[in-house]
Amino acid sequence: MGMTQHAEPAVTSPPASGPGKVKDGRTAERPLALRLLARPEVGVFLGAVAVWVFFLIAAPPVRDGSSMANILYQSSTIGIMALPVALLMIGGEFDLSAGVAVITSALTASMFAFQLTLNVWAGVVVALLVSLAIGFLNGWLVVRTGLPSFLITLGTFLILQGVNLAVTKLVTGNVATDDISTMDGFDQAKKVFASSFDVGGVQVKITIVYWLVFAAIATWVLLRTRYGNWVFAVGGNKDSARAVGVPVTFTKISLFMLVGFGAWFVGMHNLFSFNTVQSGEGVGQELIYISAAVIGGCLLTGGAGSAIGPVFGAFMFGMVQQGIVYAGWNPDWFKAFLGVMLLGAVMINLWVSRTATRR
Repeated sequence: MGMTQHAEPAVTSPPASGPGKVKDGRTAERPLALRLLARPEVGVFLGAVAVWVFFLIAAPPVRDGSSMANILYQSSTIGIMALPVALLMIGGEFDLSAGVAVITSALTASMFAFQLTLNVWAGVVVALLVSLAIGFLNGWLVVRTGLPSFLITLGTFLILQGVNLAVTKLVTGNVATDDISTMDGFDQAKKVFASSFDVGGVQVKITIVYWLVFAAIATWVLLRTRYGNWVFAVGGNKDSARAVGVPVTFTKISLFMLVGFGAWFVGMHNLFSFNTVQSGEGVGQELIYISAAVIGGCLLTGGAGSAIGPVFGAFMFGMVQQGIVYAGWNPDWFKAFLGVMLLGAVMINLWVSRTATRR
C-alpha cells in the first residue's frame, strides 16, 4: 500500500512582523536626527550658524547691514573658487595652483589689453583662454602620467608664481600692472564683474549673486545630471568607473578646467575692482579654497561631498575673517581660527564616513 508524500515548499513567506516583533539592530532605521546630522552640509550649516551667533555677540558691528554685506562679499570671493575646487575634490583630485592662477588670469587680461592698447574685453577673452589652458594642462598631465595631482599642481603653482613676478617686472618694470581704469570697455567690464547694487540702503556686491547662482548650478549638475554621476564615480573609484563606461579622462580634465574658469572669474573681479594687480599675490589662497571645501563636507579621499557645503564653509571663512576685524582683535588670529575649523571639519568628516558605512 503506497503512501503519498507531500513535499515542503522550497521557499516560505516570511511571517508578517507584528507589534511585538523585535527588530534586528542591523535593520532598525536610525532616528531622523541622526540621519540628518550624518549629512556633511547639515553639520557645516550648524557650524556656520554657531560662528555667526558668536560674532554677533563678540562683535556688535556685525549686526549692521553694511557689515553683513562686507562679510558676504568676502565669503563670495572665497566661495566662487571653493565651488569648482570642491567639485574637483569630489572627483578625487586637488589643485594647489588655484590661488596663483587667479592672479595669472588678472595679470594676463591687464597686460595684454594695456600693452597692446586694446579694448579691455580683448584681455578678458585672452585671460579666459589662458586659464582654461592651465586647467587643461593640469588635468592632462594628471591623467597621462598617473602622478598625484598634488605633485602636478604643486609644480604648476611654482611655475605660475615665478612667471607672474618675472613677466610683470619684464613688461611693466614694476611688480604691479598699470592702471586700466581709463581704457575702452573698462566701465562695461566693471559692471559685469565688480559692480554693486542697493538693497535697503546697503551696497551689495554682484559677486554675492554670482556665488549663489554658481552654487545652485553646481548642485543641479551634481544631483540631476549624468556628468554629476561621473564626478562621483571617478572620485570613488576611477577604475570601476572606467569599467562601466564613464569617460574618466574627459571628466577629470574638465574638472581642472572648471577650476581654471573659476580662477578667471575671480581674477576678473579683482582686476576691475582695483584697476591694477599685484603680481606676488595669491600665494596661500589655494589652502583657503581647499579648506572651505573640506569644511563643507568634501572628503579628502574623493567620491563624496556637495556644492552646498562649501557655500557654508566659505561663509564661515568670511565671517571669521571680517568678524575678527569688527571685534577689534589681532587679525593674526584668523590663521588660528582657520586651523581649528579645518581640524574640526576633518574629524566631523571622519565621523560622517564611519556613520555612513556602519551596518
